[in-house]
Amino acid sequence: MIIPVRCFTCGKVISDVYEDYKKRYEDYKKAISAGEKPKETPKQILDNLGLDRYCCRRMVLTHVDLIGEAAPYE
Repeated sequence: MIIPVRCFTCGKVISDVYEDYKKRYEDYKKAISAGEKPKETPKQILDNLGLDRYCCRRMVLTHVDLIGEAAPYE
């Protein structure tokens, strides 16, 4: 549903980097599909955001954003 505020394993705050990761990953995918060299790889994006532990990376990479399907009414 919504990205968890903290990593379930280590307790590091991860919710503040999710939107930035999503935006930068979209830029990466656009560059790849256009045949250009991307500015940074997904590994570099996670490193630059400060997600060094694999447990925190797991939380961001495997998150499925379902809030639009769960709450379609405003």
